[in-house]
Amino acid sequence: MPHLTSTRAGTSSTGIRTGLGVPGCAHPLLAPAEWDALARTGPSLHWVVLDVAGGPGVQPDPHCLDAAGRLRNAGVRVLGHLDTAYGTRPFAELIAEAHRYLEWYQADGFLLEHCPADRAALPDVRRTVGTLRALRDDAHIVLGHGTHPHPGYAENADQLVTFRGPWSDYRWSQVAEWTADHPPERFCHFVHGVPGGHLDEALRIARWQGAATIWFTDRTDRGGEADPWEALPGYWDEIVSRIGTGVSE
Repeated sequence: MPHLTSTRAGTSSTGIRTGLGVPGCAHPLLAPAEWDALARTGPSLHWVVLDVAGGPGVQPDPHCLDAAGRLRNAGVRVLGHLDTAYGTRPFAELIAEAHRYLEWYQADGFLLEHCPADRAALPDVRRTVGTLRALRDDAHIVLGHGTHPHPGYAENADQLVTFRGPWSDYRWSQVAEWTADHPPERFCHFVHGVPGGHLDEALRIARWQGAATIWFTDRTDRGGEADPWEALPGYWDEIVSRIGTGVSE
């Protein structure tokens, strides 16, 4: 059994609305079936990240315009992908990319991928998030730390990605105590390499640790040589069904 903390106070087995957050499928031209499936998923899907070409690209992409439009028509948020490179990318570059996402794809918000997690970087991230909200005041902002950051980051975003990695690490993971001060809707977990036979266990871990937005897949990074998020998991229909009907304890 994984080493877990107990369920946070005030959280019941029916109180968490678990849903899916898609960190980014392959380009719609390469994965049309995946994007079609996402557009049909319904309320179980919290948001989908649109990564055109490591960002918004240099001109509007008709395939991405169509995919984003179908998701939005289905009531699903579309988030632009902004890679902060752990705080090393210039502020002006990030904001220029955000402008293109908003102008071309009417993005509903942004995932700040590879977001720094230390206290020293807080002012820069706060500045970036504040500017993004000035561009669109209702923007949904997700900080893609991939680990538990300094607690101050929770004041600057709608959601934090506090785990991103393989199942072999996730099943033994622990949650930072400070997260108990926030509702599960504030946290996301992205886990690859989850075997189908352990899907229930993975869902229980997310609920016990208080993460309401998840992305579990049986795809792997093949030793760091592949992107495990590019395709839907082999058990896609099963996980959508589990999320849609509630996760049993």
